[in-house]
Amino acid sequence: MKAIMCAVAALMLGMTGMAFAQADTPVVDQRQANQEKRIDQGIASGQLNEHEANRLNKQQGHINRMEDRAKADGTVTKGERARIDNAQDRASRHIAREKHDRQGRRHQ
Repeated sequence: MKAIMCAVAALMLGMTGMAFAQADTPVVDQRQANQEKRIDQGIASGQLNEHEANRLNKQQGHINRMEDRAKADGTVTKGERARIDNAQDRASRHIAREKHDRQGRRHQ
């Protein structure tokens, strides 16, 4: 009986440790989702051609990898957050620029 209780206690401690080890970045995640949605909307509306969309999606993948590397040690530092935020700012500008250029539109 004691062995079972010790095993359960150890399991619960391990699970809480795993929960704290994962760094939460809800703002980064939401912003990534918004930017990916903007790219999808640009494709659907014809504002983005295939080449532009591929380039923007590649940039989003790079930001996702930056976030994964930052989370790898369980903590996202201020510096890491700042670098991710700057990359997201740059990606947002690229999305806006590509969506509002004349390329990809037909006779408008």
